[in-house]
Amino acid sequence: MYSLKISTMRRVIGRAVVTAVAVALTAFLPSTAQAAVSVPPAAARDATCGVLAPGASATAQAAVDAACAQIGVWYSWGGGHGATPGATYGYYDGVDPDSLHDGERKGFDCSGLVRYAYYRATGKDLLNGTSNDQFHSSQASARFSAGQGTGPLLPGDLMFWGSGHIHHVAMYLGGGQMVEAYESGTHIRVAPARTGGDYAGAIRINPSGTVPPPPANGGTTFETWGTSVRTHSTPSVSASVVDTFAGPTQVSVQCQQHAETVTAEGYTNDIWSRLADGSWLTNVYIKGPAELPGVPDCGGSTTPPPTSGSKAFQTWGTGVRTHSEPHVNAGVVDYFAQPTTVNVVCQAHAQEVTADGYTNDAWSKLTDGSWLTNIYIKGPAWLPGVPTC
Repeated sequence: MYSLKISTMRRVIGRAVVTAVAVALTAFLPSTAQAAVSVPPAAARDATCGVLAPGASATAQAAVDAACAQIGVWYSWGGGHGATPGATYGYYDGVDPDSLHDGERKGFDCSGLVRYAYYRATGKDLLNGTSNDQFHSSQASARFSAGQGTGPLLPGDLMFWGSGHIHHVAMYLGGGQMVEAYESGTHIRVAPARTGGDYAGAIRINPSGTVPPPPANGGTTFETWGTSVRTHSTPSVSASVVDTFAGPTQVSVQCQQHAETVTAEGYTNDIWSRLADGSWLTNVYIKGPAELPGVPDCGGSTTPPPTSGSKAFQTWGTGVRTHSEPHVNAGVVDYFAQPTTVNVVCQAHAQEVTADGYTNDAWSKLTDGSWLTNIYIKGPAWLPGVPTC
């Protein structure tokens, strides 16, 4: 026992002497040498994450650096989708048991990470929305098909996965590597770029961080996607065909309005855009959110009629989710990237929700059977004219 105490004392004293000597020596080191002994953050020491190939724009390189600085941060479902890009607490997605603790983990989901990276690179919130919204973003200056693989990709390009509807996005680094927020229960990581399975292709973000300038006729330039896309004389698929775009084409949009609902390629949208030649094109085939940003209403919009036994209301906010039950931890049924018209069947008092400065325990049941907290429905806390479920 006594010898143990002596040896312990020697170790303590020895450490104290070494520490004192080290402190004394640093006083005689030049400032550059002292700086060299500081330990950088773990992410900065991760040599596997960074710009791993030449050719990327300065904006793309800055986005890569911003994403790589998050290596080791938690994946959190719904994380990164606050009013300002940055890590936020997520929540249970209602399906994956690994996401049960996402409400305690401050981090990013896949789209939240790339949104934040390009926000840091440009100072602009260019990529707000889901990975599906990002895939169709008007900020894309180039697009690459799945069949092209990683050959034409540069660091900072965004890779997407999904068949019909995009469900995942990652950022390419070069050298066959990418950085991603993969799934609940994991941390942001570097992984080999996956081009098999349901890989859907990639986009390159406009390095200027701005949309193309409007054309001289006062419209706003957007790009279509898909093949054999038709424009019509009126906003209806049954109207006469004015033009057919064999492939992606730049179009000048003058205005947009709600009209006939179109379901195509896994998307449903009732908004149509009027082009410079007077023809109409469903927004399903225009890259960007369902309602194009910066485009005025044509003046002919009407609220879609509610289905029988329901009443139409408008949501507000972005990234609004509906659930299988009136509870934020229930399975997510739908995701509204932008304000959306919903048809409410009835409402009920259920889980109390506090969000965006409001608290409410009223939930509305929509015509598809999903539930939406009344916080995100425009109107009073208890919707007028809507029966109790």
